[in-house]
Amino acid sequence: MRIAVVHSFYSSRVPSGENQVVLAQVDALRAAGHEVALVARYTDERLRRASYPVEAALTTATGVGPDPTAELAAFAPDVVHVHNLFPNFGTAWLRDWPGRVVATLHNFRPMCANGYLFRDGAPCTACPSGDRWGAVRHGCFHGSKVASLPLAWRGRHGAPADPLLARADALVVLSERARRTYRDAGVAEDALHVVPNFVTVTPHEATAPGERWLCVARLTPEKGVLELVRSWPAGVGLDIVGEGELRPAIEAAAPEGVRLLGGMDNAALRAAMGGYAGLVVPSRWFEGLPTVYLEALAAGLPVLAVDGNSAADDVAAHDLGVVVPTSAGAAEIRAAIDGMVGRGAELRRRAGASFRARFTAPTWCDAITGVYDGSVARPAAEVPLSA
Repeated sequence: MRIAVVHSFYSSRVPSGENQVVLAQVDALRAAGHEVALVARYTDERLRRASYPVEAALTTATGVGPDPTAELAAFAPDVVHVHNLFPNFGTAWLRDWPGRVVATLHNFRPMCANGYLFRDGAPCTACPSGDRWGAVRHGCFHGSKVASLPLAWRGRHGAPADPLLARADALVVLSERARRTYRDAGVAEDALHVVPNFVTVTPHEATAPGERWLCVARLTPEKGVLELVRSWPAGVGLDIVGEGELRPAIEAAAPEGVRLLGGMDNAALRAAMGGYAGLVVPSRWFEGLPTVYLEALAAGLPVLAVDGNSAADDVAAHDLGVVVPTSAGAAEIRAAIDGMVGRGAELRRRAGASFRARFTAPTWCDAITGVYDGSVARPAAEVPLSA
């Protein structure tokens, strides 16, 4: 199969798991025998122009902007797989592209300016519920009302009218929670397909786990690390890997036993994982299944998750650890940890088996090519012009 992957790469100033996922998926498809062309635009390159902020805003608001059609036509793909068009591709080209289009929705940007459905420390669904200009009032994108305006304008008719969602012949989401969220926002349920990401690692069982726990996350509000350390039981070892704006507040709130390790190379992190008692996922936004969650399962780590995100849903559905409520205090977290330690060997086996069954590259390739094969291109006349 000939597959064109279209992606607007986020700036390297803010490490993006989505960028890495796209590259890994291109490699996996090629390894499976498919011909793959990556059609990309890079924020790092476009930022060199002083006019870039205005260009990006106009492209976002109007859909008129960089067009991949010439590159796509030269490659003549069987299917175009779009990951991200924001902010370096326009959407107008979608009206006239005659072939199959599949889109992966890595976040909630078609219905939320910041992409997280998260504001002021809690999940927020005001915009998809009808408050179309809430993002501008609250400055949801980069804390700026002006920067939020193009996104609010593009989304003013709701997620079903988003040019990419309206045009795509199939939409891929990363979790059942994301599928429900888009469905509840009015996106046709039969268009949505749950295909989680994968990681390419050699799975192994953590046969001699240590006593410390591991949390890997950006130190930003939606990741919930500050709330985690405020509730973490004193004396229980926790290593936090990551950087972000909340580091000073987290350092100030951290009880005895918590260490902030800063950023860590992914290879070093993977090598160290097997020595931990388990992974902690404290995210307060809905989130997909983060890569670190998949890596932890591959390493045989059980997971302690805070309720309300897709990793917590997965932990509960497959009995891979314990889910605690967002209101959990130190005593409740300590009890959850004690229970997981008591089931340690069983949970490690379950984690590794779950990874092998669901989150490998061959499993992903089988699932995504099934979506490709099941998508049927619609005549361009049926596609809405724009949002």
